[in-house]
Amino acid sequence: MRRLFLCAAPLLLFAPHASAEPSALKVEVLQTKLDHPWSLAFLPDNRGILLTLRGGQLRLWQAGEGLSDPLTGVPKVWAHGQGGLLDVVLAPDFERSRRVWLSFAEADHEGKAGTAVGYGRLSDDLKHLQAFQTVFRQMPKLSTGNHFGGRMVFDGKGHLFIGLGENNQRATAQDLDKLQGKVVRLTDEGSIPPDNPFVNQAGARPEIWSYGIRNPQGMAMNPWSDTLWLNEHGPRGGDEINIPEKGKNYGWPLATWGMNYSGLKIPEAKGGIVEGTEQPVFYWEKSPAVSGMAFYNSDTFAQWRQKVFIGALKDQDVIVLSVNGNQVTEDGRILRERGQRIRDVRVGPDGYLYVLTDESDGQLLKVSPR
Repeated sequence: MRRLFLCAAPLLLFAPHASAEPSALKVEVLQTKLDHPWSLAFLPDNRGILLTLRGGQLRLWQAGEGLSDPLTGVPKVWAHGQGGLLDVVLAPDFERSRRVWLSFAEADHEGKAGTAVGYGRLSDDLKHLQAFQTVFRQMPKLSTGNHFGGRMVFDGKGHLFIGLGENNQRATAQDLDKLQGKVVRLTDEGSIPPDNPFVNQAGARPEIWSYGIRNPQGMAMNPWSDTLWLNEHGPRGGDEINIPEKGKNYGWPLATWGMNYSGLKIPEAKGGIVEGTEQPVFYWEKSPAVSGMAFYNSDTFAQWRQKVFIGALKDQDVIVLSVNGNQVTEDGRILRERGQRIRDVRVGPDGYLYVLTDESDGQLLKVSPR
């Protein structure tokens, strides 16, 4: 049952838009001239930051050295519309295996595309991705350039979660025989865990963990509850934060707080609350176009404890929210004065906030409170 309250936490319909004073932040521009960067991952021992560029390049940024040449061995990607090279995540056993996981858009011979995921070994000289193998493909391939999702998260228990968009084919998010509009769960080797909810259900894909998702753009493990959190684009309005649980239906397109871009009702929608579907923890009536998501669980800056940071593409800022259990409240916005689309937000090993701007002259920013 889709509920108005989750753990006694009321939904916030109208989020405040107060911006932090620029003088309250210190912003360092670490790198410019990035062509639509999408994601970043920190190498251990302060060896640098891996960056994906949507056009298909994987680059390494190092303090004092700057930006590397593109790494070789990266898979060919379908770089059209919202598709291209997407997320980058290090394997939990990276120091032993040196595995780097990538998600990317991949096309078939008919020109339709879907999200794919695989891994390769990062060479000791940090210049090559060796023996890359694709272990997951979103099927069927339906996208003509929209709604790939692509965020990846390891849960620390031997599982990899992947958020998949519905390729702008709304009804597929409810179809259990398709991988559109789903969160899937694999092992850290890329196989299917035997305890996935639909493993033994005829006509259902065994990779599926939860469904009814529109276009997930940010995903992270909540360090305080050890649960997976996800944000996703609504249509015109209705961007959401959800906690994807085993086998549950998150509603799209049957349940939504948004409307069609034309201003008309979503044809399949039955309202914001629909029996058999789950209520979001939080939603925005006016879409900021949410992106990367990071929980702040560091002792470096006390004023940021219990916060979650979410990028905003359309609103061109970073949304700051407080988290208390499953209750979420918006505190305000930062980086709005820069006027740049925010694609990814991560907390570094040093406790600073690292931000990627989604521009043809994109930037890598290091942010801290003064």
